Amino acid sequence: MIFPRTKKSEIAPAWWESPRSSKSHRGNTFLIALLAGSIGGFLGVTATGGSFLHHANLVSSSSVIERAPDSVAGIAARVLPSVVSITTRTSDGGGTGSGFVIDSSGYILTNNHVITSVAQSGGTLRVTLNNGDVYDATIVGRDASYDLAVLKINATNLSALQFGDSDKVAVGDPVIAIGSPLGLTGTVTLGIISAKNRPVTAGESATENSFINALQTDAAINPGNSGGPLVDSTGAVIGVNSAIASLGSTSQTGSIGLGFAIPINQARKTANQLIKDGKATYPVLGVSLDMNFTGLGALVAKTTSGIMAGGPAQKAGLKPGDVIIKFEERDITTAEELIVAVRSKSVGDKVTIKYMRGTKEFSATLTLIAAKD
Repeated sequence: MIFPRTKKSEIAPAWWESPRSSKSHRGNTFLIALLAGSIGGFLGVTATGGSFLHHANLVSSSSVIERAPDSVAGIAARVLPSVVSITTRTSDGGGTGSGFVIDSSGYILTNNHVITSVAQSGGTLRVTLNNGDVYDATIVGRDASYDLAVLKINATNLSALQFGDSDKVAVGDPVIAIGSPLGLTGTVTLGIISAKNRPVTAGESATENSFINALQTDAAINPGNSGGPLVDSTGAVIGVNSAIASLGSTSQTGSIGLGFAIPINQARKTANQLIKDGKATYPVLGVSLDMNFTGLGALVAKTTSGIMAGGPAQKAGLKPGDVIIKFEERDITTAEELIVAVRSKSVGDKVTIKYMRGTKEFSATLTLIAAKD
């Protein structure tokens, strides 16, 4: 935004003065004074026949700043070679995102929403390594439900990131986010884990919504960071940076200290499925939820499709209109919380739920099954 200013008459400064602020002016005057003094001294010495260079005693320093391997600088130096910038181009425009190498033979993990436009409409997909090398990339597989995708480039002997254990992450742990916010490659930001198990809904369209059981961080994350790694104090990746909260205003679209990452334990399972089969699946209870329910808990839709025929919920005795209030040890207050809690598990896991039917509370044990295509 440009705001017009009223023009004022100005007095041209002397040639030795800077037209900048008074603070800047003082700094420049001091610098000029030093230079003038040096020149004057040099001329005075040579005028009397002496040699200035003969009396000079120039001292150089060879000291080196030592950075501990577990310092932010040390961790960044180890992780940066594995982080990539992703550029997409379609007939509708282009975009940028981030990713990181998960296998030295050229497999790269990123967010599905980073490459959705190319997957749906065609176009070009390029990966730029930290050293500046550029490769055309192909999509190995993608999964909208977890907002993850795996790319492949024709390169070998790449530096792959070490996987951490996101289940062992604690609130307050220091973390580093690395990526290409606004196209600024190799950007490193520092923060902590602010919270765990945040139910976050993201997606490019109504048909490709993602439900993330997210790690929350205050490390600065901005558009373009999507798909980049969130690493712990050892340099191991514990999450995939995926979303940021906003103030709901067009005046604030950048980081406000509320960033969210997909836990790496989930991302690793999905990536392995995508590499192996080109697609991934997720576990379900076999219920349809009423996303407009405003009460506490997750309401099973009061329709004939509220309970999947032959699914885990039906076998456990649930009915349309039941309200699920607890999943394992986790209290459920919204439908989104139940969805992300279920998706944090694996197909075949046995889980315990509690639900209300009218004023009565019931419990049931179910075995999660894979969602149908």
